[in-house]
Amino acid sequence: MFVKVNDEEDRGPDASSVGGISRSTGRHSSERLKRRARGKTRSIPTPPVLVELLRDHLEAHGTAPDGRLFRAAEGGHVLSKEYGEVWQEARKKALTPEDAKTPLADVPYSLRHAGVSLWLSSGVEPTEVARRAGHSVAVLFLFYAKVVKGRQTQDNERIARALAEADDDAP
Repeated sequence: MFVKVNDEEDRGPDASSVGGISRSTGRHSSERLKRRARGKTRSIPTPPVLVELLRDHLEAHGTAPDGRLFRAAEGGHVLSKEYGEVWQEARKKALTPEDAKTPLADVPYSLRHAGVSLWLSSGVEPTEVARRAGHSVAVLFLFYAKVVKGRQTQDNERIARALAEADDDAP
């Protein structure tokens, strides 16, 4: 199963924008993400469990008229302030009181970082992780090297298993 991601998602003109709303102006911007061509989409292989969650969400909540998953009560774009407020409430419900006092998942972008880290620590090939995240492999390793670095023991065990299997297959 694949999910199409429209990289034309509107973004604000400065790096501090969220959901297409510039924090400096409070207005919606039509600047494209990562300088990709207008209308360009990319397909991302999606595990069935996540597809099921997405389908459940769509069935329960639908989409905005323009297809966005998340929208304001009246169907418009969610403002940065509103998004942050909803996020903080969700953190309080999802985390223990102790964890809610920490920086854990303090901003929505933390989910992207957690997802990429999960893929890497699960053993997904870095080139595939980079493709799914929309990164180059160089950018992936620049920001996520610490995730890969902590896996020496598991990687050594994989290498040992592969060598043992190759030895078993030898004539």
